[in-house]
Amino acid sequence: MHQMTLAEIARGLADKKFSSEELTKVLLARITQLDPQLNSFISLTEELALEQAKAADARRANGESGALLGAPIAHKDLFCTQGIRTSCGSKMLDNFKAPYDATVVAKLAAAGAVTLGKTNMDEFAMGSANESSWYGAVKNPWNLENVPGGSSGGSAAAVAARLLPAATATDTGGSIRQPAAFTNLTGLKPTYGRVSRWGMIAYASSLDQGGPLARTAEDCAILLQGMAGFDQNDSTSIDEPVPDYSASLGDSLQGLRIGVPKEYFSAGLDPRIAELIQNSIKELQKLGAVIKEISLPNMQHAIPAYYVIAPAEASSNLSRFDGVRFGHRCENPENLIDLYKRSRGEGFGPEVQRRIMVGAYALSAGYYDAYYLKAQKIRRLVKNDFMAAFNEVDIILGPTTPNPAWKLGAKNSDPVAAYLEDVYTITANLAGLPGLSMPAGFVDGLPVGVQLLAPYFQEGRLLNVAHQYQLHTDWHTRTPQGF
Repeated sequence: MHQMTLAEIARGLADKKFSSEELTKVLLARITQLDPQLNSFISLTEELALEQAKAADARRANGESGALLGAPIAHKDLFCTQGIRTSCGSKMLDNFKAPYDATVVAKLAAAGAVTLGKTNMDEFAMGSANESSWYGAVKNPWNLENVPGGSSGGSAAAVAARLLPAATATDTGGSIRQPAAFTNLTGLKPTYGRVSRWGMIAYASSLDQGGPLARTAEDCAILLQGMAGFDQNDSTSIDEPVPDYSASLGDSLQGLRIGVPKEYFSAGLDPRIAELIQNSIKELQKLGAVIKEISLPNMQHAIPAYYVIAPAEASSNLSRFDGVRFGHRCENPENLIDLYKRSRGEGFGPEVQRRIMVGAYALSAGYYDAYYLKAQKIRRLVKNDFMAAFNEVDIILGPTTPNPAWKLGAKNSDPVAAYLEDVYTITANLAGLPGLSMPAGFVDGLPVGVQLLAPYFQEGRLLNVAHQYQLHTDWHTRTPQGF
């Protein structure tokens, strides 16, 4: 049962081959048995899961149907879940139980999805390795000595290890696509505003976006269908009709124009990954796609711009966690200033403190124009590059990451080295574009991903290309040994 995809589970439930309750019990037992190796979950919700599974079975018995009705999933631990700990991977929120469900959680629950638990993550989604979590690092199921990527590493590791078929995740600078690449999954960051951020604890509000992590493009289409849509509670949500993402999966790729930016194949890219990307390009050419070299000249400025904008927004968003209104409170404070200092110093980990300080500096008087304003101008140039490119091509293809997953702890003493691993992913967040990573092969036994980017609200096109690619390759079917 644990090897089934979301699509296969939907068919099995519809054909009454098994019940949601049976499937849920199997996966909960599997998580209990195997997750101690991975540390991919922060909280397991057995009682809720069994309650939701029984309710889904009853709905099916009454004639209801739906791809997500009775399907087991997990939520990244920054989606608020009513009455359940929502920690953001931080000591600051270790004791926080949300009084309401995030829109994404509510929508998926209404569709009948079964919540098995909350997955581990980098603290407040700040990290590329899932090592900054207060609950400990998550291990990559392909090699337990390597990172699974971040910040959605818990969701990625759990799905890759076949503990469950799919999970929700979020992407601020690549936090869905990079873990997908590192763990041999398909991960989709939708257009900014496509999925509601209401109830999703913010890191950088103009960059954060929720999306699906699963083994196949078909499964991502099913999960995104349940997540997407306008939400009047979210002022950044866009009122745009949600298409049937599964309906276009079978479309032909004949004549599809794929742009390959020359800037992607620089000295920083592992040549073995470059070779796998070229192999993916050849495979898509066989399916009728037309390849064209393009240029994204301002890509080189994206990382410095991102690491000004994101920390600036984080310093503002995280100011609410002060030990008074929200979050961890220190013991026996001497006065109000001592309460603030020690509560935040004890509640936040080193990476979060680093980014808050960088952001506060960039926004301070005398530095706002020099840093934050300039970074926003670069953001506009990055977006303009993409708009120009999409006048010539339908999608853009390249590597998801410059290197495979690194060893646990290898970049802890050099945060900038970890930041540089986001070079291919952050541009989509700066521009608000949809992006997808899909499995493309292996380097030294570790998975590698290929990234696809599309114009706004063209998630269906990304899923279509990935699905057609997966019909003709088998990378996505491979399972880590021992799982």
